Amino acid sequence: MKYYTEDHEWVEISGDEATIGISEYAAGELGEITYVELPEEDDDFIIGDRLGEVESDKASCDIYSPISGTVSVVNDSLAGEPELINESPEDKGWICKLTNFDSSELDDMMNEDAYLKYVETL
Repeated sequence: MKYYTEDHEWVEISGDEATIGISEYAAGELGEITYVELPEEDDDFIIGDRLGEVESDKASCDIYSPISGTVSVVNDSLAGEPELINESPEDKGWICKLTNFDSSELDDMMNEDAYLKYVETL
């Protein structure tokens, strides 16, 4: 199950790993992604910390950590293919994976249905 923030980041939990990315809505609003600044592996983040940045032909946007944790893996494919975020923002275009996260932080996030209703209000 995916969880979403009002800032358009998503989290998907699989076992003891949380995959982080930006939503399809956010990718569409940004336009063609031209560069992605990724966090470093083993960096620790608390909820709301800046993880990195996405730049497009329209704008630049910070990516914030939707939950606290330690970066276990980054999506190195984005360095050479930032357009993966446009092509597959909620699958192949993930940003990083976190471990040592606090799953109770997910309680304040939206499920997919709630997020889609939220996006309709924008």
